[in-house]
Amino acid sequence: MRLIALLVFTALSIVPLHAATPEFGSKDEAVAMVKRVQEMFKKDGAEATFKAVSDPSTKEFHDRDLYPFIYVRDGDKKGLCVAHGARPALIGKNLLGLKDQDGKYLVQALADVANGPGSGWVDYKWPNPITNKIEDKSSYVEKMGDYFVGVGIYRQ
Repeated sequence: MRLIALLVFTALSIVPLHAATPEFGSKDEAVAMVKRVQEMFKKDGAEATFKAVSDPSTKEFHDRDLYPFIYVRDGDKKGLCVAHGARPALIGKNLLGLKDQDGKYLVQALADVANGPGSGWVDYKWPNPITNKIEDKSSYVEKMGDYFVGVGIYRQ
């Protein structure tokens, strides 16, 4: 009986009792968040979606270092930020000419993907909301009506 108890204890001690949540979001989680934003956009419309994306208390759109951003994708307002999950000060600003520290026009690159293939990944440098340091980021972006929505991961 003591041997069985020892074997059970040993087995339980090497199998984690619960899976730890990783510190950073994954590519799959970023894509899934983009899809949730699109579902809300179709169901509830632009204004409700922009508000939810920009509100940090909306947990479905704010998870560790994952958050969505939405910009106008074309026309004379191309590059206008209409919602941002981490930097509300950007809302209402046209960031088409924004460059990262390597000189990449990042909002233009995101719009190009949305307006071209309709979805894909763009690499650039951006401040991490957790560390407040400029880090390498890859954002998944998709066309969403007159807008594009993106969610990025910080590459570790």
